[in-house]
Formats: sequence, structure tokens, C-alpha cells
Amino acid sequence: MEIDIENIALFGGSFDPPHIAHVAIVKALLDFREIEKVIVMPTFLNPFKSNSFAPSSLRVRWLKEVFAGYENVEVSDFELKKQKKVPTIESVEFLLKRYKKIYLVIGADNIKSLHKWHRYEELKELVSFIVATRDGIEIPKEFLKLHIDKNISSTMLRKKIEAPLIPKECKEDVLSYYTKKENNAK
Repeated sequence: MEIDIENIALFGGSFDPPHIAHVAIVKALLDFREIEKVIVMPTFLNPFKSNSFAPSSLRVRWLKEVFAGYENVEVSDFELKKQKKVPTIESVEFLLKRYKKIYLVIGADNIKSLHKWHRYEELKELVSFIVATRDGIEIPKEFLKLHIDKNISSTMLRKKIEAPLIPKECKEDVLSYYTKKENNAK
């Protein structure tokens, strides 16, 4: 018998590539008493970016490999199926048809541009924000704080791919993909 789940955390992003800080965030979310399930939702294309480095099909596969052994973690392809940029509020509205409460997880680096998000005023009424610490950025008191002691960014990793920072479940594939991509760019 499936237990009705009411409270979820939505953790979206490009995950280009996925790294150990993403895993640390999910693990920390699972420790929140109020959160019954974490939904990891890769973007087809980040609304603030013009391209992705790895195709969405690869990024979702890597995430499914990374989180396959986790109870109460689901990797959702909702945004990927749209085949376009999807504002966060659309994903939230979709999930609110199934769940009662949504905690929206963002990195501290997103705080300064949050007001630019599509329909932000509506979004902040629909979710409770959880902000993962990063780069010593101050987190305002109105947000829940998720302390993560791994300052890693996918952008940094694409510039200099470091094997210890990639989850073991997809490490070989990620290293191979980004190394080939880098070599083709030269």
C-alpha cells in the first residue's frame, strides 16, 4: 500500500554535469522532517541560459543512475518532455496537482536574481524556499537554510573536470562525455 505523500522538495537545475554537491543537497533534504520526498527535475534548458552542454537525455539518465538507490527520491522528466525552457512556476503548478506543500530548493547564488524569475510574486506564494549555502553568500531570514559544505558548480566543473567531484554512479560516462566535448572544442 502506497503512503500518501503531501510534502515534497523540488530540486531543479541544469545538472550539467551532476556533481557531489547535488547529492549532498538531496541527502540533506531527506533529513528535513517536513519533507517526505525529493523530486529532482532537470531542465530542458535553463530559462536564463541559451544552451546546455550535455543533452537533456544524458543529464536525466545520469541523475537516474545517481539516485536509483535512494528511497523517496524521484527524478522527473516533466520539463524535458516540454522540449523548451520551462519557468519554475509551471513545474510547481504541475506538482501542486499531486502534492499539498512544495519546498523549492535553490542555491544561494540564485538569491540575487530571484526577483527576475517568471511570475516570481506568485511563485513565492506557492512554495517555501530552501536555500543551499554556497560561496559564503548571506541567506536572508525569510528563507530556510540548507547548510552544504561543498562549494562546487557545474560551470566550474565543465572548465576543469575533476573525477572526485562526480558521483561514482555516472563518473565514467560524465568524464568521457565532457573530455570528448572539450577535445572537440580545441
